[in-house]
Amino acid sequence: MSHATADDNKPSYAVFVGGLGSASAIIFSSLGAAYGTAVSGVGIATMALSKPELIMKSIIPVVMAGIIAIYGLVVAVLIAGSLNHDYTIQKGYIQLGAGLSVGLAGLAAGVAIGIVGDAGVRGTAQQPRLFVGMILILIFGEVLGLYGLIVAIYLYTRN
Repeated sequence: MSHATADDNKPSYAVFVGGLGSASAIIFSSLGAAYGTAVSGVGIATMALSKPELIMKSIIPVVMAGIIAIYGLVVAVLIAGSLNHDYTIQKGYIQLGAGLSVGLAGLAAGVAIGIVGDAGVRGTAQQPRLFVGMILILIFGEVLGLYGLIVAIYLYTRN
């Protein structure tokens, strides 16, 4: 029968698990932002062929997709800043969950923003009254990433 020591709670791989949380936050949220930017950009380029005066107004989905990556960056930097020699495995698992929360929520939000942005800017070129509806739907897509950020920050502060 062995007794647990203080070092049992600080295995050598604890920092690796925390590092995975940090990496997950920025990788997945950046994937979502890149997808949203690329798909919306294709829609903007297609729309600009017929209505070049709407290009600047149509950049909104690209900006919103970029914000998703900022959510992941904030959490990744928070987690990376807490990695040290006193890092416990419990902290590692919690911060892995935080990174995955913001990262995967950001990926989903980026996909939503990309699809809505693409269809929205093309549709707005045909029917300008669609613009307000597109913005509202983009906001609902963006807030999915914000929910992931809120959960990630809550988990991060639980240590």
